[in-house]
Amino acid sequence: MLRKYLNRIKPNFEPGGKLHAFQSVFDGFETFLYTPNSTSKPGGTHVHDSLDSKRVMIIVVLALMPCLLFGMYNTGYQNFLGSGAETFPFWSLMAYGFLAILPRIVVTYVVGLGIEFVVAQWRKEEIQEGFLVTGILIPLICPIETPIWMLAVATAFSVIFVKEVFGGTGFNIFNVALTARAVLFFGYPSYMSGDRVFISSEPICGIGGTVNFADGISGATPLGQIANHTGGALELTNIVGEKLSTLDAFIGLIPGSFGETSTLCVLIGALILLFTGIASWRIMLSVVAGGLFMGWVANLFQTPLYPGSFLAPLDQLVYGGFAFAAVFMATDPVTAARTGVGKYIYGFLVGVIAVIIRVYNNGYPEGAMLAVLLMNAFAPLIDYCVVQANINRRMRRLKQQA
Repeated sequence: MLRKYLNRIKPNFEPGGKLHAFQSVFDGFETFLYTPNSTSKPGGTHVHDSLDSKRVMIIVVLALMPCLLFGMYNTGYQNFLGSGAETFPFWSLMAYGFLAILPRIVVTYVVGLGIEFVVAQWRKEEIQEGFLVTGILIPLICPIETPIWMLAVATAFSVIFVKEVFGGTGFNIFNVALTARAVLFFGYPSYMSGDRVFISSEPICGIGGTVNFADGISGATPLGQIANHTGGALELTNIVGEKLSTLDAFIGLIPGSFGETSTLCVLIGALILLFTGIASWRIMLSVVAGGLFMGWVANLFQTPLYPGSFLAPLDQLVYGGFAFAAVFMATDPVTAARTGVGKYIYGFLVGVIAVIIRVYNNGYPEGAMLAVLLMNAFAPLIDYCVVQANINRRMRRLKQQA
């Protein structure tokens, strides 16, 4: 029935139809729902693959679902815990988290897709699918208390000035979602860090309670606690002062950006991406290797001047957004290195720089965002050097054979 309905109204959107100005919008929805039935024209050999860019984006969104669902649970859990609840009903926690994140996801998609629809119509091009992933990534990597209007401003800025200005999907040199977070981080720092932005503090639709931070409740993330540590033994706690373990951080029941806290859920998403061949295992592996290496070096030369140096190398991977960045941000095929060797270099440097920033600059307790954006800028240079090294090696081999 849906297919027949689309076929019936399609002539209205084609050239000469009364709604021809919205042809790109119709085409975007149609190709999202159905695989196009057009075929390649004669004139050469063509390889056909049903895994087009829309399907790739949908698989990435599915890989993000464990992080999204756990983020809902954790958001409700942190509110209930901070408001002094004695019981933690599963569905109440999930409902609270769902109501907290829903308007943020809706706003980012409306703003981002709205801009892309307008640009596609203006350029008379097809609507690209890249924002299917970006629209869900932006709310996941921001604190739950980030005002909705700020998300709208950051989304609009990143889509226009980081993506569309460069030509749209596939041409941006920086990760669009991380750029949105960077805009918020540097433009509105008080809403992106501190003790209160990571905990949803008010009831929503009668669910949850009021978190009174004056009662000794601290919503500081583990990395935030480390950055503000002034002396004595380094002991990380949850929002009510209970000691945190590495296992707690791995599971993710800690304050943090909405979808980044659970390393376990990130690993589930990584398995989906690797099994489907969507993301590069080389980049994931090398980011982890770089983080472990730099964490080991920092821990080897630990000093009270930099409290983050007391973290064990494994803890560097499970705290903050390191794991999320390694799986979903560093592996962005548009902004990452593309050569085989380049992926190893690129990923390793992302891991190293992320730990360097979080350990040796207490003003930026989370370094994964800056590390990925910095290496986005250097990815083309890395690929160029790798290609030139291959060319030079082959030229030397050719001369030897001659």
